[in-house]
Amino acid sequence: MTRDIESLSDPKAMRALAHPARLTILNQLGVVGSATATEVAEIAGITPSAASYHLRMLAKYGFVEDAPPRGDGRERVWRSVAKSLSIASRSGDQQDVREAKDLLIRAFRRDANEAVERALAGGDREPDEWKDATRLSRTLLRLDAAEMKRLGEEIDKLLQPYVARHRSPEDAPEGARVAEAQVSLFLYAQRPAPGLPTEDHDAS
Repeated sequence: MTRDIESLSDPKAMRALAHPARLTILNQLGVVGSATATEVAEIAGITPSAASYHLRMLAKYGFVEDAPPRGDGRERVWRSVAKSLSIASRSGDQQDVREAKDLLIRAFRRDANEAVERALAGGDREPDEWKDATRLSRTLLRLDAAEMKRLGEEIDKLLQPYVARHRSPEDAPEGARVAEAQVSLFLYAQRPAPGLPTEDHDAS
């Protein structure tokens, strides 16, 4: 199943997804394709029964679904619904929608920052080819709202052929691994000026 980018607008769904364990489970399903509650529980650091509950909540709001059973079919197997999610503030958003969006965006950012920290912590152990391919950058742009929207759409198009949920290990080149692209397009907010210090503490 392949879907275009879906913009979240249901406050209940956004609040449900903002739970740290659910974000971890959803990310893990994006990596492995399908898994049982027991398998994702270890990654999320929770019990299998708690993982089952979180999976049912994710299913309730359409983020995961049943995957084909394995073996004797005794344990339920789950997979992520193959869609990319986006969150964008709209001028007509009601207060509950704005609050839910803010909550989920902050949860996304915490999860994304933790992913970068894990990558940096283990970066020295990676082969040189992966070190050379890794890119973490910040670029200030000058553009209007229509250009920024178009830029985001163009970036999404560039990423789509490589999305792990859509590209099986068999379809990818030999040696392919799961990588993460973090894209944030937002208006630059000027840093508040704290004012000049009363004395130069940096002077030697």
